[in-house]
Amino acid sequence: MASSDKPEVLDRDVKEKDLKKDDKDEEKEGGFMDKVKDFIHDIGEKIEEAIGFGKPTADVTGIHIPSINLEKAELVVDVLVKNPNPIPIPLIDINYLIESDGRKLVSGLIPDAGTIHAHGEETVKIPVTLIYADIKNTYDDIKPGSIIPYRVKVDLIVDVPVIGRITLPLEKTGEIPIPYKPDVDIEKIHFERFSFEETVAVLHLKLENMNDFDLGLNALDYEVWLADVSIGGAELSKSTKLEKNGISHIDVPITFRPKDFGSALWDMIRGRGTGYTIKGNINVDTPFGAMKLPISKEGGTTRLKKNKEDGGDDDDDED
Repeated sequence: MASSDKPEVLDRDVKEKDLKKDDKDEEKEGGFMDKVKDFIHDIGEKIEEAIGFGKPTADVTGIHIPSINLEKAELVVDVLVKNPNPIPIPLIDINYLIESDGRKLVSGLIPDAGTIHAHGEETVKIPVTLIYADIKNTYDDIKPGSIIPYRVKVDLIVDVPVIGRITLPLEKTGEIPIPYKPDVDIEKIHFERFSFEETVAVLHLKLENMNDFDLGLNALDYEVWLADVSIGGAELSKSTKLEKNGISHIDVPITFRPKDFGSALWDMIRGRGTGYTIKGNINVDTPFGAMKLPISKEGGTTRLKKNKEDGGDDDDDED
């Protein structure tokens, strides 16, 4: 072997020894850093246990509908947040989303939502408004009178000492109606006492409930016009059930002065039709809360016909 080859062999050996030394140094350094990390983690856990810091918990305890009508529904989502820590924690943001069958109905953000007291709990109320016109314009397959499923998704973002900022995701499902106003008709008017000065009559109303849910009728207020002349109205407290997708009949009293009608009255007596209009509101109970729904009918036609059996006059509705 030439003398010039010897240094190469020696250098290779030296390099291999140096590499092994470096690897051992790195292993020692890596092991040391891992020990430091473990030590810091252990210290953090001991501090957390000693001081009593922990993650808060949250749960959706209920969803209420304080107000609902033909235009919108106002919902309130109740979220119970519990703070196990010895100091108050801030509730930084609340993100919420309401969807139906995977389609967004409404979403929003509530910043700086308050503070949860130390070792305490707080019910956070999240108000949400569903505008039916927006829903119908976006999803034309959602029909008035129907009931749609919904899912509420809420993200609570809190800042906990030692632990840091965390997000508490929550979900809740339910159903909400898209209400539709009942259709009303005057089937006939039964005159209990007839005179030109004062006539007492009973309106026989037909109410059609076109919703996919029952309506519990509690009260009715109305006004009626015959031949563009108001014959007055009244309020009626009458409890009855309007079956879903069904027709119900109710009787309501009314008193008016026929002499105020002028020639229109004679047209009715002679069998000529005269138009009528009825407008009002009904107060109803539903599975989703109380509602006040309008009722109205314009363009109906009535005629007075002689009832030979009882000597009175009945008025049949012809639309």
